[in-house]
Amino acid sequence: MMANVVYEKYKSDGSFLGNLLEWVDARFPATSLWRAHLSEYYAPKNFNFWYYFGSLALLVLVIQIVTGIFLAMNYKPDASLNAYGVPVAFASVSYIMNDVSFGWLIRYMHSTGASAFFIVVYMHMFRGMLYGSYRKPRELIWIFGIMIFLCLMAEAFMGYLLPWGQMSYWGAQVIVNLFSAIPLIGDPLSVWVRGDFVIGDSTLNRFFALHIVAVPMVLIGLVVAHLLALHEIGSNNPDGVEIKKLKDGKGVPLDGIPFHPYYTVKDIVGVAVFLMIFFGVVCFAPEGGGFFLEYNNFFQADSMKTPPHIAPVWYFTPFYSMLRAMVWDFFWLDAKFWGVVAMGGGVVILGLLPWLDRAPVKSIRYRGSIFKTLLVIFVISFLILGFLGTKGPEYTFFGVSWLPGTVIAQIFTVYYFLFFLTMPWWSRIDACKPEPERLTWK
Repeated sequence: MMANVVYEKYKSDGSFLGNLLEWVDARFPATSLWRAHLSEYYAPKNFNFWYYFGSLALLVLVIQIVTGIFLAMNYKPDASLNAYGVPVAFASVSYIMNDVSFGWLIRYMHSTGASAFFIVVYMHMFRGMLYGSYRKPRELIWIFGIMIFLCLMAEAFMGYLLPWGQMSYWGAQVIVNLFSAIPLIGDPLSVWVRGDFVIGDSTLNRFFALHIVAVPMVLIGLVVAHLLALHEIGSNNPDGVEIKKLKDGKGVPLDGIPFHPYYTVKDIVGVAVFLMIFFGVVCFAPEGGGFFLEYNNFFQADSMKTPPHIAPVWYFTPFYSMLRAMVWDFFWLDAKFWGVVAMGGGVVILGLLPWLDRAPVKSIRYRGSIFKTLLVIFVISFLILGFLGTKGPEYTFFGVSWLPGTVIAQIFTVYYFLFFLTMPWWSRIDACKPEPERLTWK
């Protein structure tokens, strides 16, 4: 509101700034965009901690784009060996770290930012599950969000190959070989993805191009679509109440407040806390205990020496566990194929949530004990799958032979899918409380 008053004051006083604003408005909808998406976009009054992660995801996206541009200025996607017998790509990363001014900071911000991106996105998605943000009329917002998640996975996978370290090389080898499990087209498809019969210079160059140009363009487009759809429908809230149902005489939602300045200021607090943690990790623990930057990736790629344990980065490990959990052949198709189906299905099934959930209310505040119990078990199963994905297939819990990691992964993979596939049934019979007419503050 204050911003609109200031704008109208400048616009009407005939000053240089006022004339400039008027000139711009005649040619570009600057003021209408400001009003539609900030100063006159009314958000629910009762946003809580869980609503920080959407804006934080946008912040990390900016960090990744800016640091990625500076890294691309000094990086060379070349798998050939230099005069010292070191791959040029691997040597260029060392050059960035040691010789480029503040190159170490830019590189660590980018590598830490990748993990930070998935942390805030996972939290953002979990908040959607808590408060039913995928429910009608926000189905398309959720679909755009899942597409963003898929783009992030593709972006992270392609970027992981670029340092041309041991784990980069062998991780790409394992993942690209999964395409060969697809009947009929698998082998030619995997060759097409690699650009060669083995992971090499062609693979590195095409992954570099996709990582810095193609996928980011799609990602930015999806983020814009996600935000436009959100601002068209309006934000959900912890009560699941549609604030547009009750408006005053001026058409302003009774339970809404302008996003700017109220939530922009609130988000600054979250940004400040996030940046303190983020730069704490960047400056003091950029490897993240081996989860953000793995030990084996500090050695150059060697096609003749396989690491003892090949595992993806932590944010892929829940789905990697689902892949490894499939050890049986079905319907003349081998276990590798069904592992790929389970891994891909684990992501795709999230997009079906708007149609699987049949409960009469959105928010966990008014859901019954069935939803709350099953959701807690779902979170635990997801975390255990992620943990098992960091371990070798021979891992046993507490060193006990009758608690093999593979069997545990199979149990929790089955539960992961049953949580969604049985949702149309148990969400109907759950004892829910009626939603309030107006927002509440708890």
